[in-house]
Amino acid sequence: MNKEEVLERLDFIEKEIDIKLPHCYRKFLSEEIQDKPYIEITGKEQENIYVYNFDYILERNKTYTIQQAEKNYFLIGQDGELGYFIYVEKGQESDVIYSLDLGALGSVDMDEDGDKEADNIYKLGM
Repeated sequence: MNKEEVLERLDFIEKEIDIKLPHCYRKFLSEEIQDKPYIEITGKEQENIYVYNFDYILERNKTYTIQQAEKNYFLIGQDGELGYFIYVEKGQESDVIYSLDLGALGSVDMDEDGDKEADNIYKLGM
């Protein structure tokens, strides 16, 4: 699958769940992951962070009902039960990546209780 096909798929996902994916994240998916199931990134604490491709992220967000619990956040990867999220509200989307225990979704405020992991996907794990 080439870059344009991945970007078309991302456009479809944005329309389907009424979000806007930030620029760096779209670029990372279309150029780095493409149609691989995921990329493994070693985190700051040597943890294994799995950042998913376009098909897996949609499935994971539906499985964990992310948009029902945190309407403006989108799950992009995981390390076990720790989820990694970006902000996807149209017009205010952000490449900043937060982490939060998936069991805490909806019961705590992502801005206050989530940990800021990186300014964008390219800096995750650094």
